[in-house]
Amino acid sequence: MHGPRLRFPPGSLVILTGLPGAGKTTLLRRLYGLHGAESRPVASGTVVVIDSYQSKRHWHGRLGWAPGPVRRAVVFVTHLSRIRHALRLGHSVVAHNRGCAPYVLRGFAWLARRHRADFHLLLLDAPPEQALAGQVARGRVVAPRTFARHRRRWESLLARVKSGDPAPAAGACVIGRAEAGLLQEIVFDRTPTPTR
Repeated sequence: MHGPRLRFPPGSLVILTGLPGAGKTTLLRRLYGLHGAESRPVASGTVVVIDSYQSKRHWHGRLGWAPGPVRRAVVFVTHLSRIRHALRLGHSVVAHNRGCAPYVLRGFAWLARRHRADFHLLLLDAPPEQALAGQVARGRVVAPRTFARHRRRWESLLARVKSGDPAPAAGACVIGRAEAGLLQEIVFDRTPTPTR
């Protein structure tokens, strides 16, 4: 148990990831008082909170002419550019990202290095059946094939992190849904939370 607070070095990029429906957006909303209709990143003190759905809402209704893959690419590039902008200004960043493919994580690691920031992963570990139930509860259910792909990548990353290899991140912290429910704060100071 990590306790009510998680700590990371100041100026870090912390990517919150997990299966679709695991509760990532719910956690960010509770910790940072988000209302769910934001279309831009939210500043909370020296921390910038960036949810990928903020970029999706920013483009909502403006890309109806584009095929699905193009819309998703535009949203993802917008998400990345917002993270880059916050890091360039020296902010600590907590960012939600659903995907955990190796190339995506390497991209975040490169982005952090480019701006001299530490890169950390915060993994919200929910069993697949709970994640599926979460999708139903929020009214956005991922296609079975897509969820299966997310699950394979997630299980590979989780196994690697639990064996002590957080690469390409400098560190990784795994929390379950019960721990997430007890978490009160993510703090950026010089006493980082031990990884596991």
